[in-house]
Amino acid sequence: MMKKWIKKIVMVAGGLFVGFANGFFGGGGGMLCVPLLDKALSEQTKVAHATAMLIILPISIASAITYVASGYFDLKLTLIVGGGVIVGGIVGAMLLKKLNSGVVAIIFAVLMVAAGVKLALL
Repeated sequence: MMKKWIKKIVMVAGGLFVGFANGFFGGGGGMLCVPLLDKALSEQTKVAHATAMLIILPISIASAITYVASGYFDLKLTLIVGGGVIVGGIVGAMLLKKLNSGVVAIIFAVLMVAAGVKLALL
C-alpha cells in the first residue's frame, strides 16, 4: 500500500504530466490518465476510465481556449467532428457500464498499441 504523501505526490505529478501532454498534443491525456489511475494509484479499471473522462474535460476546455485564442480553430470541422464525439462518448459510456473490467482493459490496450503503431509509421 502506498503511503498517503507519496500517493498525493504521484497524483499531483501525474496530473501535471497529463495536463501538459493533453495541452501539448491537443489530446491524448486520457491515454496517460487511465494507466496513472489504474496502475500507479490502484483504482478499479472502470473507475479509472470514468474518472479520466471527468479529468480530461476541463483540461480539454482549457487547451481549446488556448488553441482558439491562437487562431487554430475551424468551426465547421468542430461541429462535424464534435457531433460524432458526443454520440461516441455516450455510446462508450453505456458500454463501459456493461463490459467487465478485463474486457475494458484489453480494448484499451489494443487501442493504445494501435495508436502507437500509427504514430510510429507517420
